[in-house]
Amino acid sequence: MTEARTPSGLPVLIRVWLALTATLPLVLTLAARVMHRRQSAPPERLRERLGHSSLARPGDRLIWVHAASVGEVTSVARLARQLLDRGDVALLVTTTTATGAATAARLLPGALHQFLAVDTPAVTRRFLDHWRPDAALFVEGDFWPRMILLLAARDCPMILLNARASGSRARFPVVSAVLLARMRLITVQDADIIADLRALGLDPTTLSAPGNLKADIDTPTVDEALRNTLIAAAQGRGGWAAVSTHPGEETLLLDVQSGLAAKPLLILVPRHPMRGRHLAAELVRRGFLFTQFSKGETPETGTDVHLMDALGVTGTVYSAAGLAFVGGSLVDGHGGHTPFEPIALGCAVLSGPFVQNFASAYASLQAVGAACLVPDAAALRARIEDLLAGHATRKTMQIAALDAFAAQRGATERTLEALRAALPDLLGPPTREPCHEAGFPLGESDAHEG
Repeated sequence: MTEARTPSGLPVLIRVWLALTATLPLVLTLAARVMHRRQSAPPERLRERLGHSSLARPGDRLIWVHAASVGEVTSVARLARQLLDRGDVALLVTTTTATGAATAARLLPGALHQFLAVDTPAVTRRFLDHWRPDAALFVEGDFWPRMILLLAARDCPMILLNARASGSRARFPVVSAVLLARMRLITVQDADIIADLRALGLDPTTLSAPGNLKADIDTPTVDEALRNTLIAAAQGRGGWAAVSTHPGEETLLLDVQSGLAAKPLLILVPRHPMRGRHLAAELVRRGFLFTQFSKGETPETGTDVHLMDALGVTGTVYSAAGLAFVGGSLVDGHGGHTPFEPIALGCAVLSGPFVQNFASAYASLQAVGAACLVPDAAALRARIEDLLAGHATRKTMQIAALDAFAAQRGATERTLEALRAALPDLLGPPTREPCHEAGFPLGESDAHEG
């Protein structure tokens, strides 16, 4: 679709979005209800998605961080904790997913959490009127047009953290340029992305490449007792893990497990733990001997698959397995998930071909021998067979993984320095009141929403 500007200066696509969501707000609110229910999120917290905050705003200065889901929350957690450690800034974290909410509760117990409000006039205003953020930080790029325009109208500084390569920027450059031009600072995962952003006409002084926050995570927590249990269950036959898996992909992975001659233990960790019951039914149907973590079951030496349907267990799984397939990559549509958690624990990494979300990271890890991309399930099975049989090869990948993780540290500290420079009033001594609305330029009405 060709983009165009209107005489008002806003691209047609943005004006269409604003008009449709103002006249038909029920479309977004209904979608929010459906999504909330499908995520098995607490029913009483649905109101948050409609702008009705369930927590009081603290009197302190407040930074709003939006991190859509698990990966974004994990990547920004160290930086967020450093902001909290100041003691004079409150932190509001919003997510769009229930798993993201659970991850925020686990990694950022000192922060406030709400679900992101949908992008309709009344809902967005309700959210901003209540929270009155002194700054808004968006992790990677999950933001809505009305929210950006309203924040700009309220003279509230906005920052995009850890921006990655984006197909939508290439398809809709005018829309992207208009929204991103309102950011006071944009940090990127890879220096190559700066060229793409400069091509949009953005001010180069707002662009910074401090490193990839996803590479600078804390070493994931390991439950030593559970780790030992998993290792014991794989004794004499080996084991591997498949982590952050998705529907469709799991069918292929179970085919791989069925074809492995050594009959190793597969530790299966779905991206969304609430799918555990569905996966258990599939394992029964296919005749696997399996145990299920959420039911308190532990694997034994005859277990084919241990289903880890829980959050906060990936560190233990990576540490125990030493060899892991990272999901979202064997079938198209997800773009892959982070390889940085497994390499932090010295785990050899396998992924499918669809890793565009982490293309640069995987290229670097392949170059040093820490990761291997396979084109399909047959190649994955062959590679797992080789690595389970070849202890020396597997060990070489694990050492390379640890070295690669150590080499990429420091992005959090460099990003924090960039934030201090961009927000001297907020991240220095308290000197100003929270930002207030200066008026929204489109004159939208809240008449269609209650």
